[in-house]
Amino acid sequence: MCKRYTKKTGRSRRKAPVAFRGKVLGVDEASVQLSLPIAEILAGLSDQVEALGAEAGLLVIKALLDEEVEQRAGVRYHHAEARSAVRWGRDEGYVTYAGRKVPIERPRVRSADGREVGLDRYALFQKNGRLERAVSQRVVRGVTMRDYEGVIDDVCEGYGIRKSSVSRHWKTASAAQLAQLLERPLSQLDLVAILIDGIEFHDFLLVVALGIDSGGRKHVLGLWPGASENAEVSKALLEDLVRRGLATDRKYLFVLDGSKALRKAVEACFGQRAQVQRCQVHKERNVLAHLPEEYHASVRQRLRAAWGLRRHEEARGSLAKLVGYLEELSPSAAASLREGLEETLTLHRLGVPELLRRTLHSTNPIESCFSRARKLCGNVTRWRSQEMAQRWAGAMLLEAEKRFKRVKGYREMSVLIQALRGKEPQEAAA
Repeated sequence: MCKRYTKKTGRSRRKAPVAFRGKVLGVDEASVQLSLPIAEILAGLSDQVEALGAEAGLLVIKALLDEEVEQRAGVRYHHAEARSAVRWGRDEGYVTYAGRKVPIERPRVRSADGREVGLDRYALFQKNGRLERAVSQRVVRGVTMRDYEGVIDDVCEGYGIRKSSVSRHWKTASAAQLAQLLERPLSQLDLVAILIDGIEFHDFLLVVALGIDSGGRKHVLGLWPGASENAEVSKALLEDLVRRGLATDRKYLFVLDGSKALRKAVEACFGQRAQVQRCQVHKERNVLAHLPEEYHASVRQRLRAAWGLRRHEEARGSLAKLVGYLEELSPSAAASLREGLEETLTLHRLGVPELLRRTLHSTNPIESCFSRARKLCGNVTRWRSQEMAQRWAGAMLLEAEKRFKRVKGYREMSVLIQALRGKEPQEAAA
């Protein structure tokens, strides 16, 4: 007999809803939809998602290392008579990942005679210039050594990103980039004009050679420490260009800064085939240096007006009149203008059109290349040596070269090629 305190109430005997009973019995299923703020949830978990991706990448690296160990030492806990190496535990190591060194357990393998066997994949992830490339990519975009640690994504813990470490990696990377610049072959370039000038780069003097091909594209040919007035430097830089494939049996237009040593070196290497255009900007500076400042504006105007004439005879006659005027004003200024006067009109003599003549009348395209390089080096506060300046300049010029545009008047290059090599315009354009 059921006691009163054990008697079931109506509430306890109430049956479950039909929908729920169907779910349990598998007769009918009902779906429940909840409206969740997915965008807000993902935004709040974005850091965790990135960290998860970084962790997954490290797991992939670990799996690749374990696979190589298995290829060398066989499957773990399986006897293989033909194996040539055995597992030898693990040791502390690192891989380059996310722009830093990340610690990882390095599996060790030894040969049958007890010698350590290096893992190719570990060396690939550890070295291979990956950290140097990561540092270089940021430094050439203006990131300082001190700021490097703060600009990389904080997706995993690591080391090797302090100022001193970054500086060492950048030195290695910039030295490699300079070597790449100085060893690039030139035989495949259809060069027409070669500009050479000494550029002052942060209290150091560098000699730069810039080539312009038949399509009007600019190429940095070389970068040497020293001055273009130095005969040894001038001869060495031209010999280096020849060694790397610059043909000496072709005619080129050389645009020079007025250095006698450089002019002599060009003549020694290329003989009468070289057509030399004296930089009009340097010539203008040399002439004005012999005059009182009150005459600078008028003489500068007359010089530029003479060089702006289209016909060679007219330009030469105008410069001859200016020489006569300077004879009475300053004989030294007249002598400066008279020296190399004909070579300032080489482009006129070759019949180069005006737009292209504006590009090749001076070595200013070299200065234009260095304007970008100086901007990228703006964060450097101390230049310790000429070697440092050359490394930075080489790395920055390679980066600036990616953004080089064709020179103004490049569609008229066929006229210059025809004048130099006797080709028909349509053949040169092709």
